[in-house]
Amino acid sequence: MMKHTLFAASAIALPLSLPLSLALANPAFAQDEAAEAGTAIEIAPANEPANGPANAPAPMTADDLVKAPRLGGATTTKDGRFAVYPVTTTSDDYARSTTHYLLDLTVADAQPVPVALGNGAHSAQFGSDDWLYFLRQGDEDSAGTQVYRVALEADGNITGPIPVTALGNDVSGFKLSPDANNIAVWREMARDCETFGCEGDATAHLPGPGNGRLYKGKDGFIRHWDTWQTPGTFSRVRVYGLENGQAAGDGLAIDGRLAEGSLIGDTPTKPFGGSEEIAWAADSQSIFFTAKMADANEPTSTDKDIFQAHIANGTLENLTIGNPAYDNLPAPSPDGKYLAYVAMERPGYESDRLVIHLRDLESGETRALTQEFDRSFYSLAWTPDSRWIIATAQDVLDTPAFRVDPVSGAVERLDLVEGNEARLGGVTPLPGNRLLFTRSSVQNPSELYLSSDWSAATRLTDVAYSAFDGRAAVNTTRFSFAGAGGATVWGQIHKPSWIDGELPVILYVHGGPQGSFNDGWSSRWNPRVVASQGYAVVSVDFHGSTGYGQAFTDAINNDWGGKPLIDLQLGLAAAGAQDAQLNTNRACAMGASYGGYMMNWIAGNWPDGFRCLIQHDGLFDMRSFYYTTEELWFPRWDFGGSYSAVAENYERWNPVNHVDSWRTPMLVVAGEKDFRVPYTQGIQSFTALQERSIPAELLVFPDENHWVLGAKNSLQWHETVFNWLDRWLKEQ
Repeated sequence: MMKHTLFAASAIALPLSLPLSLALANPAFAQDEAAEAGTAIEIAPANEPANGPANAPAPMTADDLVKAPRLGGATTTKDGRFAVYPVTTTSDDYARSTTHYLLDLTVADAQPVPVALGNGAHSAQFGSDDWLYFLRQGDEDSAGTQVYRVALEADGNITGPIPVTALGNDVSGFKLSPDANNIAVWREMARDCETFGCEGDATAHLPGPGNGRLYKGKDGFIRHWDTWQTPGTFSRVRVYGLENGQAAGDGLAIDGRLAEGSLIGDTPTKPFGGSEEIAWAADSQSIFFTAKMADANEPTSTDKDIFQAHIANGTLENLTIGNPAYDNLPAPSPDGKYLAYVAMERPGYESDRLVIHLRDLESGETRALTQEFDRSFYSLAWTPDSRWIIATAQDVLDTPAFRVDPVSGAVERLDLVEGNEARLGGVTPLPGNRLLFTRSSVQNPSELYLSSDWSAATRLTDVAYSAFDGRAAVNTTRFSFAGAGGATVWGQIHKPSWIDGELPVILYVHGGPQGSFNDGWSSRWNPRVVASQGYAVVSVDFHGSTGYGQAFTDAINNDWGGKPLIDLQLGLAAAGAQDAQLNTNRACAMGASYGGYMMNWIAGNWPDGFRCLIQHDGLFDMRSFYYTTEELWFPRWDFGGSYSAVAENYERWNPVNHVDSWRTPMLVVAGEKDFRVPYTQGIQSFTALQERSIPAELLVFPDENHWVLGAKNSLQWHETVFNWLDRWLKEQ
């Protein structure tokens, strides 16, 4: 291992000797920053499992799920010796707080120690100068969110926090240059603003004298995901030099001054883009970033491009202008020779295959590196010696890591976890052929793992692992069957281990539709917590699912109610045939988004299949959906054009055309801030149920979007769902 020369006892980072032995405790369970290092979070006791012995472990509850500690992404020192990671906990009154922990990666069985960054600290990242930088609120209300830094000691003591920025407006995110001499920061601001935010930002659509928002046809999105848009205001990046650790000067806007033909768009892109879309060049002299043009074509275009901004002269170059489809995840090699990124081939298709491309930064020559490998890559990271690209991709029911040769393009799946890989994330290559990453599964939330020399990894943390291991087990079995057209289709069965008798069945239908209920933890649609209520949960990766090759994903296009429905019918029957404990005649089905669409479709096209349905954010009327959703590229691709151009395609798969066959009781859930599938779709479903005197309930969240994110709202969602399932499957 490389010798450590990092942590400082003063504001200037100075080398330290090896750390003292740390207390044998597990502070990753600490409930708040004041908790003792040896305190562990206890998940509250639950009722004894039904049909089980009196001393058996208690099953998992919805409260367990909502209050489970959540591990965030880790940042590491340049030499790979230390990691800092956040853990978010939820109190008994459902308030959430985050504590950061420091972990020595070179000491076997090292225990994490808390680091008091305070005041809502988040987005921590180590600089090459061995300081830890992060965002937090200032000590005074007027300071807002700014970048701070601390010098760390190996026992978790800090010098600081010391302000890095004092920009007068909140900082939304930042990225340090490799030499730690520059910092890129971003926030929402007007395109013509020449400082870090201007008076009058976000007001162009508010002409007054009333409070009405005025939008023009050229503005593009009027609302997106869960937010009304602000024409003329964008997420923009400015670069500042660092003098003695503090941002200096007026900064450089990497999108350039506003002029004819200027780049006008968001960086990071909205609504889900983050720091993975911004990357400094190895020499710290330029910055790569992803942006999407914001104009009248924005709602119908998936075209994102990767730009390179040169800091010295302020010039800007579009590196992927030749590709009218999606480009993202710029990842420059540490030796400065190459830029890796992912790209799609077909414009307008958000679920096309993501192929790794490689650009020679000297010659400009670009080639598709993984064209022959039929999987989509969702993350990229170079090893420190620039020898390999480490990438993650879905593969059947797992999300493993792959080692990609940048010379030959050869792709090798790494076997980093004993048993199933489940879902790996945050993969960080470290010196000495080591990989730090998170792993979650249906059984356990994310924990931090470390692999050496490409071998099976060791789990480093116990954020929630032991707590959930102490709950009554839910067994997961993978199965495959011949689905629509004879194609191999995969699924999973999750069932409570403590019940010997017959089990009612819940059929899970995932959203997307280009997605998967793979082997990973979820804080929302969690099969373990549903199975813990005394049910067998069956999920099927129907045609259109990801992780099985692009042709399988494409198969759902213009066939929403065809092959997927056949796969669900055959999959439920296959699960029942494989496991005699499952009573598929005593079943309910539930799904969200496309899964919610499928509940509406099942109601009219498989009306005798289930005792009840749970439809969350589901599409009910394809015509009204088309004219009220925001990302129009999505229905245009999946149905072959706009509604007016190919109305027959939309109507062929339109649930509203089959409401006269509805007779299955349905719980409908919607969020008023959902602009992907506006909540009025749920109201339409509920109205159809009421008209036909079909037992129904409607749960509407005023402050939720396409998901249910609030702790108390999540608990209410689960309690409502469990009561509905119990009513139809447990009450005789």
